[in-house]
Amino acid sequence: MTATDLLFLVGAGLLAGVVNALAGGGTLVSFPALLALGLPGLTATVTNAVALWPGYVGGAVGYRKELRGQRSRTTSLSLTAVLGACVGSSLLLLTPGKLFESMVPWLVAFASLALLAQPWLRRLFGGEADEPVSRLVYAGVFLGGCYGAYFNGGMGVVLLTVLGMFLHDNLHRVNAVRAVLSLVVSSVSVVAFSLFGPVNWRAVAVIAPASLAGGLLGTRLARLMPPKVLRGVVVAFGLGVAAALALR
Repeated sequence: MTATDLLFLVGAGLLAGVVNALAGGGTLVSFPALLALGLPGLTATVTNAVALWPGYVGGAVGYRKELRGQRSRTTSLSLTAVLGACVGSSLLLLTPGKLFESMVPWLVAFASLALLAQPWLRRLFGGEADEPVSRLVYAGVFLGGCYGAYFNGGMGVVLLTVLGMFLHDNLHRVNAVRAVLSLVVSSVSVVAFSLFGPVNWRAVAVIAPASLAGGLLGTRLARLMPPKVLRGVVVAFGLGVAAALALR
């Protein structure tokens, strides 16, 4: 790994950690960076999942204030996320590498479009603040955990979309729950991929500390950056990556 590669991965890890803490979608930064260095699709995916775990820790820690009073629903949703992550991790490790690589552009595009549609979906399904929480949120979190463990790209985006539709609460508090669920799914993936996946540990050693710093920084920026600006940048970047991968 050259000095240029090293700086490239540090920058990608830092930015990915920031974006994941803000709303999710950091894999749309770090995953293409790993592909650009020549890692195969499956190796890049499992390496990325392990490397970004510290960033999810930083994001969850940074939202301590917003998590107060949410222990019950956060715990129940976390258990659901664990089940989904176990299914998703198993599917990824059993999926042939060539088949997975053919699916990557569509997965990236889906994650980007989920972020784009989030405000509209929230208005469509949000309901009233005094309505009980729909049980559909558990089905959504299960599928989000499955997707996040199978392909980390846009996991936070998908989870935030689901939670935003069914949890009638302040967006910052909802985003805090999303940060915890992202950490839970990532933790399951890290265990599975570390034991059974083709992880590139040199890349992990570079990206992991940078993503931790980015996660801590991102929670501070979350209250300052307009959501529309971040959403537009990540969606445009993600769709560009999807198109580039599809043409490759």
